[in-house]
Amino acid sequence: MADSYDLVVIGGGPGGYTAAIRAAQLGLKVACVEKRPNKALGGVCLNVGCIPSKALLDSSEMYEVTTHKLARHGIKVGSVALDLDTMLKRKDKVVSELTGGVGFLFKKYGVTPVFGSAKLLTGKQVEVTAADGAKGVLEAKNVLLATGSESTELPFMKFDGKYIVSSTEALNFNPVPKHLIVVGGGYIGLELSSVWKRLGAKVTVIEFLPRILAISDGEVANEVHKLLVKQGFEFHLDTKVTGATVKGDSVTVTAQTKDGKELSIQGDRVLVAVGRRPYTAGLGLDNVGVKYDPKSGRVEVDGHFQTSVPGIFAIGDLITGPMLAHKASEEGVVFAETLAGMKPHVNYDAIPSVIYIWPEVASVGLTEEQVKEKGIEYRTGKFKFSATGRAKAMDEQDGFVKVLADAKTDRVLGVHILGPRASDLIAECVTIMEYKGSAEDIARCTHAHPTLSEAVGEAARMAWAGKPLNS
Repeated sequence: MADSYDLVVIGGGPGGYTAAIRAAQLGLKVACVEKRPNKALGGVCLNVGCIPSKALLDSSEMYEVTTHKLARHGIKVGSVALDLDTMLKRKDKVVSELTGGVGFLFKKYGVTPVFGSAKLLTGKQVEVTAADGAKGVLEAKNVLLATGSESTELPFMKFDGKYIVSSTEALNFNPVPKHLIVVGGGYIGLELSSVWKRLGAKVTVIEFLPRILAISDGEVANEVHKLLVKQGFEFHLDTKVTGATVKGDSVTVTAQTKDGKELSIQGDRVLVAVGRRPYTAGLGLDNVGVKYDPKSGRVEVDGHFQTSVPGIFAIGDLITGPMLAHKASEEGVVFAETLAGMKPHVNYDAIPSVIYIWPEVASVGLTEEQVKEKGIEYRTGKFKFSATGRAKAMDEQDGFVKVLADAKTDRVLGVHILGPRASDLIAECVTIMEYKGSAEDIARCTHAHPTLSEAVGEAARMAWAGKPLNS
């Protein structure tokens, strides 16, 4: 007889493991199926995404600070050498500790981990095939699909795992590439190329669209472009990649500009970062009748994450919305609490996004372009970090905070931050937007002095009152 559960979660990433833990906390009997061969929980985010990339970004930033910035602070250092092996081992240790932490939480709250590939069967049964081929069936009152996403592969530029790679392999280049060619000017490509640029690689980014960071606020994206060029990045915008040829230890990428000019760029590694798509391979969606968009791969759900099949739900990268770990986690919590009879919600208007280049980019709400498209009358408040005492003391003066507020109600419509520790500064703005607050609300919050957060307060004051105090 098959094992029976109140909930079987398929996928042990941020959405899946969070849903499993929260459901178990609320008294449900839960199993979570994970297919990674090393039995590591945490999904793409913890294993080959958010966490290892941030570990390398922090390590490479320390290297950059040591080699290029310490002298300005009056700190003289001798010969500085890169120990890439140690850096990569540290990254792997961070990953191991965090994935192990998820396993500890499963044990603490009574979630049963099941390792293998899951396939939906009729009657809300889940067949699990272990690495050794052994099969088992889990009976479920409810099934949650949380299998995340995978890197999009270009048909004319297939991943080979060494020369033409996805973000996964780009976490483990060794040695540092001499010339890294990046196809795609989105956050994944810019974050990973920032790592290798700081460690000594030449970086060339090829982007099909006329600007990088296409979904970001335009003013912010333009300023990021300027700062990255200043850091030594080379960009080819409005340029379509047409192919790549590997010969020996080099790769030649061919491309065509918007005006028809043919380009040929030679490097030793190519990172293809043109987006991600929902991962549904082998799930058996067609077998049980779960509806999804065959073009995008997105699973169709209602407002409570219910698919077209009663008792089968989906969250995270599988459904509409930004492919962000914290979005999936929030959906996992809300799903579990709804299943337990509570009435939570996800406010999709207040989900922040962060790009971990340097200076960082963080945003929440509408971009200025979106505000204009909606025809909303608005006010803008912008304040440069260079006008704050803390940023000057840190020698981190690039960037600004931009607050968009409704001209009639003063309600905050969006906040966009380009600057040091933007990833932390955005939380205040998320809170204000969650409670439908105003620019005046931000401005009237007391911001400690001297801090970077003063720039947030001043930008809000400018959006509300028309003038900041310190500029």
